[in-house]
Amino acid sequence: MNDTPTSCDAVVIGAGVIGSAVTLELTRRDLNVINLDKLPAAGYGSTSSSAAIIRFHYSTLSGVALSWEAMHWWRDWPNHVGSAEHDELAQYVKMPMLMALAPGAELPPFFAHFDTLGLPYRMASMDEVDERWPGFDWGLYGPPAALDDTTSSFWADEPKGRHEKALVMEDAGFITDPALAAQNLAAAAVAEGAEFRFRSEVVSIDRNDDGTRVAGVTLADGTAISAPVVINVGGPHSTILNRMAGVDGEMARRGRALRREVYLAPAPMERFDSEGFIMGDLDVGVYFRPERGNNILVGSTEPACDPLVWVEDPDSLDETLTEDDFQVHMLRIARRIPGFGIPHSKQGLVAMYDATEDWTPIYDRSSLDGYYMACGTSGNQFKNAPVAGWLMAELVTAVEAGHDHDVDPLTLDGPVTGMPIDMRTFSRLREVDASAGNTVLG
Repeated sequence: MNDTPTSCDAVVIGAGVIGSAVTLELTRRDLNVINLDKLPAAGYGSTSSSAAIIRFHYSTLSGVALSWEAMHWWRDWPNHVGSAEHDELAQYVKMPMLMALAPGAELPPFFAHFDTLGLPYRMASMDEVDERWPGFDWGLYGPPAALDDTTSSFWADEPKGRHEKALVMEDAGFITDPALAAQNLAAAAVAEGAEFRFRSEVVSIDRNDDGTRVAGVTLADGTAISAPVVINVGGPHSTILNRMAGVDGEMARRGRALRREVYLAPAPMERFDSEGFIMGDLDVGVYFRPERGNNILVGSTEPACDPLVWVEDPDSLDETLTEDDFQVHMLRIARRIPGFGIPHSKQGLVAMYDATEDWTPIYDRSSLDGYYMACGTSGNQFKNAPVAGWLMAELVTAVEAGHDHDVDPLTLDGPVTGMPIDMRTFSRLREVDASAGNTVLG
């Protein structure tokens, strides 16, 4: 226990990639910031398990604008984090992302958003796709089915048809080491004057005497840190922190901890790790991207047939890979890659998402003055992390200066692209758009 009273301008709870980004951006606004994380280093939680895909197709206009802005920050990573402060930097690998489209299928809403914002994309015939990336089966098999579903045509020997064309996003890519990206941000924040305290568990969100404003936090060892601003970036623990703060009752959107598995398998074709592509494949229920060593990283798009496994206690996560889940994901990607086969041994990891009902994050204030939230971010927000840190810093600055964000939500222009980012999209009070699809793709 630290008997010396500690105070600062802002406490950030969570040193994942977004929490570290928030800390950096607040520190760059000359605030004295302390970041607290119960784990031993930055990026050790959900961030370390991210597929770290950089893509742009979201169901909301602001989601698209945010991701396009963030891509430019990743491409300029050494300048953003200050390369002189780091022995090693996370790397952005540019790699096309595909989305195959069935004949006559209604175009997803993000096409209109791309056109509105002027994002580059193109439509390719499947013949062109076959020539550029041979060895894939572009048959129509969906919707995905469970392994024991004998009534579904998904497991039939022949597809129901063939995809007609593919959306190709040439500017997509991925980050080689997501945990390192968080550590780069944390190191940059420290260089600017921030303090990180690891193995520090928050057990109380404290209020002032009349209970109207946050006053700081108390740690498990009894240390009290006073601060007029506290920002919850606790990932899978964020819901617990919001309950602790007493702010969850008025929220229309909330995050929950969701157990997910991600797998690594050998690519059956040569040079896929250097000449392949990224795929979000709703037809077969998986996303995949190349991984070093000519491997394929495979995860789930959360199809309707798969039950969601919610985790009530994030500290009791079962980290054992599940045989049935492994088998079904390998068989699903084998629909797309003939001859893929099922690896003899399971390779992968178990992690948690901090997911909202509509897979859209909460970047917002709360009903408690001075208490802010960057929650519900797991599954699709790693790519937006550096700009999310900036959004939160802009929000805190405006609200603490007297702006009523609930009545008049901020719209911020991306510093690089100038694209408008309407923050009502990320409000804790928003209604779910039933037409948006509400998948992990956002």
